[in-house]
Amino acid sequence: MTIETVGVVGAGQMGNGIAHVLAVAGYDVTLMDVDAQRLEAGLARIGANLGRQVARGKTSEEAKRLALGRIRTTVALQDLGASDLIIEAATERESVKQKIFDELAPSLKPKTILTTNTSSLSITRLAGRTSRPEQFMGLHFMNPVPVMQLVELIRGIATSRETFEAVQALVQRLGKSAVVAEDYPAFIVNRILIPMINEAIYTLHEGVGSVVDIDQSMKLGANHPMGPLELADFIGLDTCLAIMSVLHSGLADTKYRPCPLLVKYVEAGWLGRKVGRGFYDYRGEVPVPSR
Repeated sequence: MTIETVGVVGAGQMGNGIAHVLAVAGYDVTLMDVDAQRLEAGLARIGANLGRQVARGKTSEEAKRLALGRIRTTVALQDLGASDLIIEAATERESVKQKIFDELAPSLKPKTILTTNTSSLSITRLAGRTSRPEQFMGLHFMNPVPVMQLVELIRGIATSRETFEAVQALVQRLGKSAVVAEDYPAFIVNRILIPMINEAIYTLHEGVGSVVDIDQSMKLGANHPMGPLELADFIGLDTCLAIMSVLHSGLADTKYRPCPLLVKYVEAGWLGRKVGRGFYDYRGEVPVPSR
């Protein structure tokens, strides 16, 4: 199962980062989004990120030009059907992902491999809704994709050895490091990371420390490069809540109960950096705690 052409569904933060690293590695990429403006913004971001890599001497202008030339965009999902591999990188809602795979089905080649960049949802359940569960698996990149080295590979109960090996080879060609996670809620990274963030939010909710003191404590006391509340804003509070909800429902353990303050922030639309406000307010020159 040789992969040379890849379709990416979603041109947001994860999707454009995935398209970036694929194109740099020599794959022909079709980047799809229903929003044409998001596609334009995604391409612009890829160009800007490649430009920074050129400025730092990590790549050349010629390599940048070639990489950008390997990416084409479309608003039509069926245009991805001829790809050897499809990576779904849409929002972290199971109903959205299921609809995407349902709509892709009629246009797929017989040997096309389907993958999802989900950070928490059941691979087996998503695969079971398709006509090719043997050719379906999880391919979870870390954010920001061009920078982070790790990729989680998650097999569903029906994923074939050939599918797994083909996707594993793609990760190697990208120059990234793969870990294999079993198909349990949130896999490895988010099973550990998101409950830590949730506990930091409880610490704020209960008045144990302020936003700044909690983040400083973990940066200076545990040598974390980013405080947990700052990291939550970077990930997106809606994504953090979605993952905690999957953990809570999937493992039926009260220790995974989402903090009420996290729920309130999401209800308020304070989702983090992407909207300008989360635990910090990013609308000024320097981020400051929102409350």
